[in-house]
Amino acid sequence: MKLICFEDESVSQLQPITLARPAYAITCASYQLVDWLKLLPGELTVSIRNYLAPIQLLESDLSAPSRDSVRGEEILLVNARLVPRVDTLAALKSLCAATVAGVVRCDRTGAILAARLTAKESSRLDALPPSPADKVEEPASPFQKAARKAVGDLEKLSDDGVAKSLLELAADLPTDSLPISADDLPAFGWPHEVVAWHMTEMPMAMQWRLARGGYTETADGVFVADGVSIGQYAAVDTSEGPILLDENVKVGPFCLLSGPVYAGRGTRIIEHAALKDGVSLGHTVKIGGEVEASVIEPYTNKQHHGFLGHSYLGSWINLGAGTCNSDLKNTYGKINIEYGNEKIATGMQFLGCIMGDYSKTAINTSIFTGKVIGVCSMLYGFATSNVPSFVNYARLFGQQSLLPAEVMVNTQQRMFSRRKVEQRECDIQLIQDMYKLTIAERDRADHDGF
Repeated sequence: MKLICFEDESVSQLQPITLARPAYAITCASYQLVDWLKLLPGELTVSIRNYLAPIQLLESDLSAPSRDSVRGEEILLVNARLVPRVDTLAALKSLCAATVAGVVRCDRTGAILAARLTAKESSRLDALPPSPADKVEEPASPFQKAARKAVGDLEKLSDDGVAKSLLELAADLPTDSLPISADDLPAFGWPHEVVAWHMTEMPMAMQWRLARGGYTETADGVFVADGVSIGQYAAVDTSEGPILLDENVKVGPFCLLSGPVYAGRGTRIIEHAALKDGVSLGHTVKIGGEVEASVIEPYTNKQHHGFLGHSYLGSWINLGAGTCNSDLKNTYGKINIEYGNEKIATGMQFLGCIMGDYSKTAINTSIFTGKVIGVCSMLYGFATSNVPSFVNYARLFGQQSLLPAEVMVNTQQRMFSRRKVEQRECDIQLIQDMYKLTIAERDRADHDGF
């Protein structure tokens, strides 16, 4: 069996989360889709945006499929935007076991969520010519033309069109031949859906972790791995779910942990912290203050007092002391969120912020309800609107300015050094590539009066 996880055009709707990672590496309820894919039988390859491929090869040993490697093989195509819930793993296992060809499409958008190709279908690969480049509108100026070419090269898929050709073959397959339906494979459409699914799936994800073992129960509902230490006078509440602390997690004194809570290996929970109502922390995180119903990716710091609720934080973020976000409107109504020029009704009463990788806040920064913060930006004062990538945002003081990529490369080096992480050429390149990819985002913000 050949497993191919592919990114489709809708992955751009998940920015800023997907600027620094493939869609299959989004954490939700403590798991990523790639965690499930690695448990399936077969050889896993990925079709992702070009600029992300070097880091994925180094860190996850995931490379792109070639035509020769998949021709005439049993193939399972998996959309990288699938929600990594426990039921998704069961659905993918049933697709691996299927003996017939078929496709699963999203009922709302028609996007292919998964497809099962037999050797007969994949043998037709050579009958399809390589996919031509998509035509784009000719830009108006030489600057726009150069910028668009740079972005186009970065966003090309890493597999030279193999997954796209296979998806063309899958497009004609029956939608009722497989043992699952679209309801079994929900996919992320917008960033706020990561928070919504996290809240729904956290209890089941914790039970899955416990079932796999490796933890010792030290108190009712509190499970720890090797090297965990919990300071004096910690208060725990497991009435709504367990507390799982992975290897070498350190919990300071006077902390409140109200499950379900998951802390990844090497994470430090600062004294007097309060984690409650479903918190998922990646590895090597420093967390303090009050955190509620949020996802925090690896290497991010929220070390001091301040509230974070119903939010998603990427990696290598630092929130200054006193930083708070709002996750509830004064009217108690449902929250709308803006992505670019589009306003989306989330249907959520509680929704905080979505913050991209490498962004920072100064002390006492306040982030209003349902705001989106791009990558590599620095915030001061009040964030009353969405914040583009690579900017110094200080509207309270009448100041907004560009944050050059070179500044963020130097900042990255200092951050990595503090965590004893080597800064590689591909890490530097990621910063530079994200800067190019977000040029239009900043131009739009300037036009709108940012």
